Amino acid sequence: MLEFYDFTVYAAFSTFLSAACFPAGNPRLALLLSTVIFGIGFLARPLGAIVMGAYADHHGRRRALTLTIWLMALGSLMIGLLPGYATIGLAAPIMLSVARLIQGFSAGGEMGSATAFLVEAAARERIGLAASWQIATQHLGTIISGLCGILLGLSMSSTQIAGWGWRLPFILGAIIVPVGAWIRRNLDETLAPDQVRQGMIKNVRHVFMRMPGRIALCMLLVAGATISQYFFLYGTIFAIHDLRFPAAFAISVNIALGLTGCPFALLGGYLSDRYDPYIVTLAARAMLCGLFLPAFVFLLSHPSPLVFTLVLMLLMSLHALASGACMRILPDLFPMNVRTLGTGLSYSLGVTIFGGTAQTIFTLLIDRTGNRLSWIYFVTGMLVVSSSSLVFLRRIARHDRQRNSAGDAAGA
Repeated sequence: MLEFYDFTVYAAFSTFLSAACFPAGNPRLALLLSTVIFGIGFLARPLGAIVMGAYADHHGRRRALTLTIWLMALGSLMIGLLPGYATIGLAAPIMLSVARLIQGFSAGGEMGSATAFLVEAAARERIGLAASWQIATQHLGTIISGLCGILLGLSMSSTQIAGWGWRLPFILGAIIVPVGAWIRRNLDETLAPDQVRQGMIKNVRHVFMRMPGRIALCMLLVAGATISQYFFLYGTIFAIHDLRFPAAFAISVNIALGLTGCPFALLGGYLSDRYDPYIVTLAARAMLCGLFLPAFVFLLSHPSPLVFTLVLMLLMSLHALASGACMRILPDLFPMNVRTLGTGLSYSLGVTIFGGTAQTIFTLLIDRTGNRLSWIYFVTGMLVVSSSSLVFLRRIARHDRQRNSAGDAAGA
């Protein structure tokens, strides 16, 4: 939750960051450059997944998790204390870029390490529920960043927020990180000593040389989830620019989506423990695909903030359900000695390639076609293509189980 809060709070205050860190006189260009720097954080995620994943698979989950949260705190503190363009000139956007790279590196290493730990620490009958907390707490982080925006808006004037108030959420994120670091430092290590079979470089080579197909299929699976997630993030932009809703409406919608996503992600994890997680994920995605277009046709014919919020909450419930169940699938596809690296790399590549370009594609589709439903066709189509990977991944998982069972029988 703390990691995702620190990573996403940047988006909530990008307008004030652009004014502080870029030359005055062209606010639109400054905001554009600020969003570009936001994207830089995604570029560092695959690198973080590789380095920190290999580190966690060799030195343990606990040490990797402690390191990633301190790196995220460093990035947040750098942003919170960063002198503006008026004080240090071009050094301001350069240092902002460095801070986002550090945050992206941390986020990339966090996902695989945290998921591996959750899966390995859980009882066998609650693995899916434990893994789904990875998704549920991301929604909690979004809620906290939205509440910070509301509290600042209620307690400060626009001038105060633009002057120095925007720094407070970043500093707060850095201040509370030591609590998370203390918790992680006192965790029981879950990486079995007999699983540390080779060095970090050999682990990386093993994943790239022997598991490229598995990584590609996991990336495709993640693609559907991340494009759907960015559908919700872009939905607030669509509401403001295309439906002409008030700008303040965006924060309330994000909080409503976070409150919906958290429990339904946990429900998806719970169901994945009782039923086939591949079937749970596929069923939730099928319902989501079937509802996307009719829900938005209804919304465009009844364009009100209440209808918009309810439609997105309905779609979010199915998206979160599928995402929560999906977290039961990914770590199970990689053995313990490369679990963090394989899970984190496939997730980070999927988010970077497909999530990092989603909002640009949405905007281009609407602008070029003039059809306000064009981006919905894209989201639905990509979700269908992504879900096809479940068939192949299920065969791989079944083959792995049969091979392990044969090995155990031979050993006995």
